[in-house]
Amino acid sequence: MSVLNERAIIDIIISNLGLRGNNKRRDDDVSIVSLRNMKRMKSLIIKCDMLVESTDVPPGMYPWQIARKSISACVSDLSAKGIKPHVSVISVGIPKKYSKTEIEDLAKGFQIASKEFGVTIVGGDTNESKELIIDCSMMGFSEDCASGLPGRNGAKPGDLVVVSGEFGYTSSGLKILTKNAKADGEFKNNAISSVMKPKPAQKFGISLAKYFSASMDSSDGLSISLHELARQSNVNFLIDNIPSAKGVCNFARNNHLDYKRLIFCGGEEYEIVGTSAPANLKKAKATARRLKLKLFIIGKVEKGEGKVFLLDRETGKRVQLEEMGYVHLNHRRKSG
Repeated sequence: MSVLNERAIIDIIISNLGLRGNNKRRDDDVSIVSLRNMKRMKSLIIKCDMLVESTDVPPGMYPWQIARKSISACVSDLSAKGIKPHVSVISVGIPKKYSKTEIEDLAKGFQIASKEFGVTIVGGDTNESKELIIDCSMMGFSEDCASGLPGRNGAKPGDLVVVSGEFGYTSSGLKILTKNAKADGEFKNNAISSVMKPKPAQKFGISLAKYFSASMDSSDGLSISLHELARQSNVNFLIDNIPSAKGVCNFARNNHLDYKRLIFCGGEEYEIVGTSAPANLKKAKATARRLKLKLFIIGKVEKGEGKVFLLDRETGKRVQLEEMGYVHLNHRRKSG
């Protein structure tokens, strides 16, 4: 495992996270988290996510960005349920070729993410691996029972479909980085930044998820998220407002790409996709205005069997949306 042994690597990570001196048992066999301030909490909410370099890391990403991304993925899933992360444990598989500088940069990324998302990294494990692997387990607390959190199966006919942001930057950024797609100026910067520094909709989720009947994040693609919510809720979605980021249409045209695929089939956007009853959505919109958060209504929920349709506003016709996005173990963008 590089020229450093496991003990040295652990010391680098601990010192970069500023854990020394805060708790005498920070680098013991177990990690201890005090719950004395958690008397009102009823449920422990847990999320685990694994990052594998060959499938999850785009070219040109620095170690600190990779580390930050591994934390972002868990934060995004917890945020979709309205949960603020409290603590995290991280296991890292490090290739033998990694230098001390690269390991320090990796630790820097964990530190940046810890401060950015308000989560304390309390422990973990290290080992040698053929490629970089980061497994993050993250925990938060809920004042409600677990049944009070928005699942994937709660959408009802009459609900509205909402998202926390616009889509298309990340898939465009990947085309720029991996296929040399043409782009200039602000759009190019925004697209690449969305890949290298993804931003989970943390404040949106923590503030608004309580108003949702169903929700999940969009890390596997907007199309997959919509289909998953519709399927588990046994309803149909009719999307009549495509949440396109500024410039995506022109980028697609200039590079002879399918505009709708960039929007719906990209993945790794870390936005939140949800459904909300009209009365609750009114409250969500008021909260969003007060907190200066964006909230986009993109469609409605209808009776059905788990299908998603796009409404062509010019013709009034419905076109079934293909289920496509990232599916692990297929190692390709999968069409459903």
